[in-house]
Amino acid sequence: MSNDHVSEGRMHEPWGEGSSNDYRSLVIYSAIALALAFTIRFYVAAPYLVQGTSMDPTFHSTDYLIIDRVSYRFGDPQRGDVVVFRFPQDPSRSFIKRVIGLPGETVSIKDQKVTVINDAHPDGFTIDEPYIATENLRESDTRVTLGKDEFFVMGDNRKASADSRTWGTLPRNNITGRALLRLYPFTSIGVNPGDATFDK
Repeated sequence: MSNDHVSEGRMHEPWGEGSSNDYRSLVIYSAIALALAFTIRFYVAAPYLVQGTSMDPTFHSTDYLIIDRVSYRFGDPQRGDVVVFRFPQDPSRSFIKRVIGLPGETVSIKDQKVTVINDAHPDGFTIDEPYIATENLRESDTRVTLGKDEFFVMGDNRKASADSRTWGTLPRNNITGRALLRLYPFTSIGVNPGDATFDK
């Protein structure tokens, strides 16, 4: 009887060795969880909330995206990619646009047509852009030759977008990542939302 009583008392001892181990384990697991969350947030993926109409009709204001921060550590942005980047004139602001011109290319825009000139196509080729709504087109007269680490980006809503036509080229180092997932609205959930591929 007395032995049973002693064992029962030890099992319910509030500040015993078992409680101390549990506390240490909780601290360790919490620290690991915070470290993983920090790593994912700043090095793997990050949320992005679309604001404004510059990417209509591909993305609308309040669309909730997850940005892939890893892919461009192993490869370069490609034409048609939708990228999020730090605005060159104010790095505290982030924008979302589509990659149109790649380093070393010349981008010419005239009569609502975008022509790209590069080594493979010295006479240029016109980009087919099915993601643009006809009512969002805008007359423009622009010609830019890109440097080694410069990209030319534009919004899909050419009437409402402030982009490389107005503020210039986008440095490679300013690119945060590419749109990987759209989580909201729920009716438009998808992977690599808005990405386009080109034959040339």
